[in-house]
Amino acid sequence: MALSKFSPTLVKRAQDGDEAARNLLLERLGKVFKNYFQAKIGNQAVADDLVQCSLLRVHSGLAALKQPDKFKAFAMKAALFELHDYYRGRHSSKEKTYEPQMLPEKQNSSDEWSGSKFDVERALETLTPHARRILELREHGYKYREIAEILETTETAVKMQVKRAFEKMRSIFAD
Repeated sequence: MALSKFSPTLVKRAQDGDEAARNLLLERLGKVFKNYFQAKIGNQAVADDLVQCSLLRVHSGLAALKQPDKFKAFAMKAALFELHDYYRGRHSSKEKTYEPQMLPEKQNSSDEWSGSKFDVERALETLTPHARRILELREHGYKYREIAEILETTETAVKMQVKRAFEKMRSIFAD
């Protein structure tokens, strides 16, 4: 019996850190997304952009998927969110490109900030993995409702986690 393109075994391997499994999963999913967006939009450039943004959503949310057998539904929901954002005029490419002349000049050590560096990574480590995951998803542009669906919880619970995480980080930086 042949395994399906998105078998729970393959999804679980990808969740467990198997890079080859994750790449295979995203490659297969990219073809599905390409056909989906091409049929919905027609514009190849926009469709390609939506494919990449959807793959980014899936990649970012894969670790939080609790039921590997529902991967395709999870992935198609990510694509649907991207499509909704596009139709509502809120879609923007998550990838930004910069010309070398647009980059800020390197700051010298006499800069006023050089003596007051915050160790954000260390502060984030004080949060629970669940709270860090929520903040990561927010950073990638997900709405509270979308995060709640990805993590299979309520929107209120997600908002509360964000509030508590920021309160904890504020107290760390205040010290």
